Amino acid sequence: MSAKDLRPIPHPDLSIELASEAVTIGLAEDLAAVLQPGDLICLSGDLGAGKSTLARALLRALADGPDLEVPSPTFTLVQTYELARFAVSHFDLYRLEDPEELDELGLDELLETGAALVEWPELGGELLPSNRVWLRLDGEEEEGRKAVFSFEDTDFGVRLERSREIRKFLNDAGWSGCERRHLKGDASARSYERVGKDGRTAILMNSPALYSEQELGAELSYSQIVHLAQDVKPFVAIGSELHRRGYGAPEIYASETGQGLLLIEDLGDEGVLADGRPHPGRYEAATELLARMHGESWPCEIPLGDGSTYQVPDFSRAAMLAEADLFLDWYVPEMTGTAAPEELRQEFHRLWSAALDSIAGAQKGWVLRDYHSPNLLWRAERQGLDRLALIDFQDAVIGPVAYDVASLLLDARVEVPEDLEAALFQTYVEARRQQNLEFDEVAFKAAYAVMAAQRVTKILGIFVRLARRDHKPVYLAHLPRMNAYLDRALDHPVLSDLKLWYDRNRP
Repeated sequence: MSAKDLRPIPHPDLSIELASEAVTIGLAEDLAAVLQPGDLICLSGDLGAGKSTLARALLRALADGPDLEVPSPTFTLVQTYELARFAVSHFDLYRLEDPEELDELGLDELLETGAALVEWPELGGELLPSNRVWLRLDGEEEEGRKAVFSFEDTDFGVRLERSREIRKFLNDAGWSGCERRHLKGDASARSYERVGKDGRTAILMNSPALYSEQELGAELSYSQIVHLAQDVKPFVAIGSELHRRGYGAPEIYASETGQGLLLIEDLGDEGVLADGRPHPGRYEAATELLARMHGESWPCEIPLGDGSTYQVPDFSRAAMLAEADLFLDWYVPEMTGTAAPEELRQEFHRLWSAALDSIAGAQKGWVLRDYHSPNLLWRAERQGLDRLALIDFQDAVIGPVAYDVASLLLDARVEVPEDLEAALFQTYVEARRQQNLEFDEVAFKAAYAVMAAQRVTKILGIFVRLARRDHKPVYLAHLPRMNAYLDRALDHPVLSDLKLWYDRNRP
């Protein structure tokens, strides 16, 4: 097929000037940042238009491998790369003699779990899936080249627009021409990238607001009831105060709060685990950091750089019960096949309200909410508590400080043996006693048990929800550990009535 046989791109939706090879590589990285399983990019263009440059840069960005060999699949027709995020298949249909040969190449099957980049897509005819992205490179000289997109039955255009907004944000922050590499995120809608330029690195947090003011109705959503961060302002406020006091929260280099974009300090990748198990020394340091925090007074209102203030929300009774309800909403139906009856829900609320009443006098302060291994980074080159860095604290509330101790000592993502839990608990108690000889261990132990049971109850529901609603079945593997943690917490006398309820009603 000659260049003149190439069909014009259908219904052009977007055109981007490619002034240099560096701009072409940047576009490839912007595409890689938002590519996901099921995406099909049809890459066309005359010989010499830059298809190989873009394809190579796209695959190297996805692989986070600048030296990745990307041979042309002209003779093999398809080359599949099994990457950490997902598999990507690179097709070249130049030698395809009949469009029906696509069935033999297994494109549809590959798209079920991965993405595909197809060069010379015109030769695939109408057998190419309809939810495709057309990308045509036009022009022979760098100065005159452009990329023309058409988005058919796909939301890729929306994702690419967001990716280009991020690129502009990075350029404005002084990181023009930086490399962008995807980082594994958490269980939320946030996403992260590591960006690099001239030997420097930083972390890009992409956290669009959950709601616009127009979307907020009279009835509060779950995320509002339990005080989940609606935008990046809580991260800026909590992180800035932690950083100001010498705790290892990341420095914020640049922010665009209206767009939900932050460029923050890169704290590294080393965590607090060793071979997939808790590193006792690092967990001890994390426990001591909590004790130090809980010995300080923390503000309810934090001033922001724009002159406004952020009010740290209270961990209200309604929030705690709404979180616990996830057990009834997701875990019970998963295990029984039927919804939890209303009478069961009422009894559940009554018993949990009584348990929360029993610790009404517990010490309150900042609760970071997800203080466990995925959000703790280790910096061996530092000294003292500064060795520990903190992330993912934007959902912080004011509540019983025992919650964060339980979050760490009953880590949702890794098994903490009972003997290590007991040793860390004593580490915390002894550190608090050094601050205050009148520290009440008995009262704290009761608060710890109640908060541990509440958190684990919530997480049992969340893990089932992630598996069923969000199609992340890997979270089901954590259920046995979480149930064992719940048994530990329920052994405390303050939870004796709830223990009977769980014994009767926990499948």
